[in-house]
Amino acid sequence: MATYTITVNGKTEKVDVADGNMPLLWVLRDKLNLKGTKFGCGVSACGACSVHLDGQVTRACVTPISSVGAKQVTTIEAIGQTATGQAVQKAWLDVDVVQCGYCQAGQIMSATALINRNPKPSDKDIDAAMQGNACRCGTYVRIRQAIKTAAGVATTDTREV
Repeated sequence: MATYTITVNGKTEKVDVADGNMPLLWVLRDKLNLKGTKFGCGVSACGACSVHLDGQVTRACVTPISSVGAKQVTTIEAIGQTATGQAVQKAWLDVDVVQCGYCQAGQIMSATALINRNPKPSDKDIDAAMQGNACRCGTYVRIRQAIKTAAGVATTDTREV
């Protein structure tokens, strides 16, 4: 057993794990009871497990707990504590993005990171930032519209992401 001290959503947490290779996803879900971060594919291909590590989108399913160190972990549970996170969540509701909702936590985490680093993203910027997030329901047009709404960018483009 190894003990790791990590900061999640502004709170210092100590977690005991059998192996330092345990993915951050399972630490969040099984050790800290933060269920908003979803398991999708387990190979970093779908984005359902997206969290922020020091503000950067990171796939928690392939990030070993041993690699987190002093980085700040932010999950979907706390993203609404930031102005950008609030704007993205509101836009998601206003645009009615969600269908099944399974991928949406990861989508929101990626969208928030995008707007934080680029407050007025173009369609090309949105496409690049959201490329690793899969939505089985195909709500890509509404996702793009919600990102533009959150960023305060008027949208008339209806192309698929």
